[in-house]
Amino acid sequence: MCGFSGIVADGDQQKHIEAMCRMIEHRGPENTSTYHHENIWLGHNRLRIIDIETGDQPIFNEDGTVGVVFNGEIYNYKEIQFDLEQKGHTFRTNSDTEALVHLYEEKGLEMFHDLNGIFAFAILDKKQKKVVLARDHFGIKPVFYYSNNSSLIFASEAKAILMHPLVPRKRNDHATHLLANLRYVQSNQTLFKDIHHVPPGSFLIYEQGGIEVKRYFDFVPKVHDISYEDAEDEIRVQLKEAVRRQLVSDVPVGVYLSGGMDSSSLVAMMSDLGVNNIPTFTLGFNEPTDEFESAKMIADKFGTKHHTLSLDLDPMKHFPNVIWHAEVPKINLLQGYMMSKFVSQHVKVVLGGLGGDELFAGYDIHGIFHSLCSLSDRIPKSLEKVIGTPIGNVLSSIQRKSGIMKWDEYRRGLQAVLSSGNVLRQLLILRNVWDHEESVLKEIYTDEFRQKELPKVELEFFELTYAFTDSSAMDQVFGIEFITKMVNDYLWTEDRMSMSNSVEERVPFLDRDLVDFAFSIPADLKIKGGRKKSLLRSAMAPLLPKEIVEKKKWGFTMNPYLQFQKDLKQTIEKILTKEFVENQGIFNYSYIRSILDYKPNPKLRWHYNFLWILTGLAIWEKMFIHSDEFLQKRHHLEAYYN
Repeated sequence: MCGFSGIVADGDQQKHIEAMCRMIEHRGPENTSTYHHENIWLGHNRLRIIDIETGDQPIFNEDGTVGVVFNGEIYNYKEIQFDLEQKGHTFRTNSDTEALVHLYEEKGLEMFHDLNGIFAFAILDKKQKKVVLARDHFGIKPVFYYSNNSSLIFASEAKAILMHPLVPRKRNDHATHLLANLRYVQSNQTLFKDIHHVPPGSFLIYEQGGIEVKRYFDFVPKVHDISYEDAEDEIRVQLKEAVRRQLVSDVPVGVYLSGGMDSSSLVAMMSDLGVNNIPTFTLGFNEPTDEFESAKMIADKFGTKHHTLSLDLDPMKHFPNVIWHAEVPKINLLQGYMMSKFVSQHVKVVLGGLGGDELFAGYDIHGIFHSLCSLSDRIPKSLEKVIGTPIGNVLSSIQRKSGIMKWDEYRRGLQAVLSSGNVLRQLLILRNVWDHEESVLKEIYTDEFRQKELPKVELEFFELTYAFTDSSAMDQVFGIEFITKMVNDYLWTEDRMSMSNSVEERVPFLDRDLVDFAFSIPADLKIKGGRKKSLLRSAMAPLLPKEIVEKKKWGFTMNPYLQFQKDLKQTIEKILTKEFVENQGIFNYSYIRSILDYKPNPKLRWHYNFLWILTGLAIWEKMFIHSDEFLQKRHHLEAYYN
């Protein structure tokens, strides 16, 4: 796992490419290199995992006309190498990276269909005088870019791009609005104006001063008839094969072991594949949801080399550091940051269970939708538009005018029921999106900010979800969540927080073949009798303790209600002062104050998360936009008090 940078521009760019490499050296601290050809400059930071001795980059083909800098792992590279050698290609290393240049020689831009892995890379084609940026099928690894009429600047993280003097540092109001609604940015934009990321399953071609982004992979699930028993059997086969592929490494591979179904299943499969003394890691925050006992049960059963860490965590003091790494304020950063910091003391490759809930219905929202979908499958969308949404908006207005914030959760539930027939609207309501209500926009945003051309979140989603409109309501939910929240929220977090401490995290549940199979299973089989993740539980029951199979999902996260009472409120009040908020010009301070002054209540989970995001946005602006604080790699919370 690594980081890479690149510049296509006239003039001497050596000092700029070196500065870009320094900015992301945490992604690959074991080797840094740069390369120059005509007006193209490449930089690479390497974390040595496969072919430790000869795999430094860039790597070229036989005659040096095609080169690549690469972040990720190609799990089937040995099969690709064998096929290419049969066709006359000569390999000089044992690296998975080298397979990319020879595959490009052989197949050009059709190469991506052969790849199974997590990847982002840049190919330099000297003969064609072009650069190709590519990102894996599901967007597990990132690549960002800035372009103008004559130049292209790209990197594994946006902050490296900011090191180039051509790139302006401005806040993207479009992305800010999406962040405030969703708590992540749902688009190919970033919080930085004019810096984009290559979408999942896509590649960017730069030649003759222009760019073009094209898709090589469209995620279009096709549900098939299958018996419950056959699905159980195939899950075990597919998951075991995914784990086998992702164990390829010249260094030890560990597991983030939460004690839940997903991570426990990974340990079981590794053990079944003959891996002994598996390094496993569990982290807790001294909260009721800590899962030390469950993790120990798995560690004892499979004889792992288990490590635990319990933190009396004051998480807000780490907030500026995680924002620096993530480049966007998010709620679920801190636990991943602390986990990778802990793991980095022992291994530099780890398997994580992300994807299990998305594929097999593990979240609370899946259980809620299972109850709602029988209505959505029966009620015409036109009825929702004429009756359901107007009534829901009236309920929202009544609840908000009452000032009783703890009723917000119940109000959203009623709005979701009234939106039956419109799956996307229901999903966004349950995800706490509020920009479809003009009265709420007025309550939260200043008049000045509302006058900007802000996108509607629902329209942003609608453009991406056309592939699922012919599916059942429940299958639509799985598909929409998979290509939106998972990519731009969960995967973003996994990449940034693992790489912040030079740890490569792999995600076997997002193996291409396993994803294809999981989405071919009818949704009704995944939630049997209303029980979340019932199919995966029964599939893994022969391999895991009964207590693990039947336990309730807690999730590896901190409770915002508890955190609000610890130090979140005090931090918010020191950063989101009335003067700062009014000068920022986005949010109404009166709305922020109304949440802070309300008696703490566990039903205000969304409100506390909302203020967490606003506080992080204030830190982000000072760090990246209004100062040069981002040039520092260690940040103190007190520096952001206003």
